[in-house]
Amino acid sequence: MLKLEKRPQPSKAWVWLAPIVAVVATMIAGGLLFALLGKDPLVAIRTIFWDPLFSEFAFFYRPQLLVKGAPLVLIAIGLSLGFRAGIWNIGAEGQYIVGALCGAGVGLAFYPVEGWFIFPLMVMAGALGGWAWAMIPAVLKVKFGTNEILVSLMLVYVAEQLLASMALGLMKNPEGFGFPGSRNLQQYPSAHNAELIAGSGMHWGVVAAMVAVIFAYVLMTRHILGFHIRLTGEAPRAARFAGVNPARLVLVCLGLAGALAGLAGMFEVSGPAGRVSIDFNVGYGFTAIIVAFLGRLHPLGILLAGLLMALTYIGGEIAQSRLGLPAAAIQMFQGMLLFFLLAVDVMTNYRLRLTWREVA
Repeated sequence: MLKLEKRPQPSKAWVWLAPIVAVVATMIAGGLLFALLGKDPLVAIRTIFWDPLFSEFAFFYRPQLLVKGAPLVLIAIGLSLGFRAGIWNIGAEGQYIVGALCGAGVGLAFYPVEGWFIFPLMVMAGALGGWAWAMIPAVLKVKFGTNEILVSLMLVYVAEQLLASMALGLMKNPEGFGFPGSRNLQQYPSAHNAELIAGSGMHWGVVAAMVAVIFAYVLMTRHILGFHIRLTGEAPRAARFAGVNPARLVLVCLGLAGALAGLAGMFEVSGPAGRVSIDFNVGYGFTAIIVAFLGRLHPLGILLAGLLMALTYIGGEIAQSRLGLPAAAIQMFQGMLLFFLLAVDVMTNYRLRLTWREVA
């Protein structure tokens, strides 16, 4: 019989092998799912992973890797800091929405004034909005011992209602013929997060994501705060003896995660999305959780995982239009990544051993 046996030390090989095995397992299970839906599994997998990079229309799809990947990486970097310390922020989607609303609100407040200072003010407002929304579960946890998972998750639904209210009310375009949604920020040069290099997909959100990766790497490997984060996650009792302040760590980790999620929302609403709308949020805050774990909570791993997840977004859209796959199937395919990663991750701390059943 097969038996799970705890390893004396976590396996370093499985730490990095698990994401690869999870991706392969996701392709196999996804292929079976597509076959059950009456589609050729090989064609579906090729459409999702190959066509965005190497088809005849790849020149159009490749820039979208940066567009889709930037918010995922930016949010996942913030989440990874808390996850490493055992602080579970599940409400990044709400912080993303509020950051977008705050950033767009500043830009719309200045309309139609032109000025170089408007976009930097939007950046600061987006970061502060996400930070403030993340401070709600942080302060409640520190002061009253509430569960940050439940509070941050419930605040997502509050943020969604706030988004709908703004799209239908305060931020509604007065020249939009009654349709919900704000003015198009892409038509307002001072508030538009335009491409830095035409046709490349590179905008300020991509730059911010790269800076966040570098910042997180330096923080986790060279700064005392990174040491406290790692120590708290690996040995909470030892962290207390080392003088780590748990309350301050909760505030810092949740605050950084909220600020980065807010920035992602601001860059998205002022760039690719262009305006505040009821359906502005597309689940980046939740998908970033998959990206963080797929990247092993390591900044460089998150960068690669973000690009991989962006590839599934783009390939999934192609598969929907060309093969007629339902959107729910693509979302399920993406969710399989986290499922298989968590399943395979058991092998990091355990190993399978074949034992003979004892005869009575």
